[in-house]
Amino acid sequence: MMKSFENKVAAITGAGSGIGRALAVALAAKGCHLALCDVDEVGLEETQRQTAALGVRVTSEVVDVANREAVYSWADRVANEHGRVNLIFNNAGVAVASTVEKMSYGDFEWLMGVNFWGVVHGTKAFLPHLKASGEGHIINISSVFGLAGIPSQSAYNSAKFAVRGFTESLRQELDMLGYGVSASCVHPGGIKTRIAKSARMNESIGDLGLGSADEQTREKFERGFITTAQRAAETILNGVQRNQRRILVGADARVYDWLVRLLPTAYQRVAVGYTRYTAR
Repeated sequence: MMKSFENKVAAITGAGSGIGRALAVALAAKGCHLALCDVDEVGLEETQRQTAALGVRVTSEVVDVANREAVYSWADRVANEHGRVNLIFNNAGVAVASTVEKMSYGDFEWLMGVNFWGVVHGTKAFLPHLKASGEGHIINISSVFGLAGIPSQSAYNSAKFAVRGFTESLRQELDMLGYGVSASCVHPGGIKTRIAKSARMNESIGDLGLGSADEQTREKFERGFITTAQRAAETILNGVQRNQRRILVGADARVYDWLVRLLPTAYQRVAVGYTRYTAR
């Protein structure tokens, strides 16, 4: 169990904004050295500037987590540059809003490449380095949409359910193998980040009464985000220190968790009704 982050080394994907940046800043404030990556070079540079100012060693690199070879090369460079790696936060994520019928395979594969395969690549590339450190933790970001299916989010649901199953299986294996490495699956609710603004949407969401694929619809989605990225980072790090298997982030995440426990299939009727109500 990792009681302190001081003088540890953490790698974070999707560190250019949102939860990734908030995690980087919070860890740097605790004396943790950082290796950061993102596809957003400008955002990544800003995160590096903010964290380096806190007196820790920070390296950063533009990496597409959907590219297996790129992630493995980055993991090896991080271990060489920092001497060890203790934590990997597989945080990078994208979003698609569409009905199943109208979703393009290109959009589906793009999302799965980042949201699921990015987690797999990061886990497998960094696990040998975490084992070598003697004290490691893998933190994989799922979502409340890894707990319940939601209309218009079939691709996102697919990836986040997959991350949950992958991480829960991984955690049990690590418990049995005794490597000194653990794993946690994180389920954030609505977090105040840029994910809705950068999401790919198509007009099929209008068939569900969710509006058109425009800025107004994106802003409507964002109004449902109730937790700041900073609060999310604090909750995640507390969960890591407690070695929690499942880390729920935000009051809405706790609601989702209990809803699917109480109404394992009937929650779908609740989701349909709520979607119709909010579409008015």
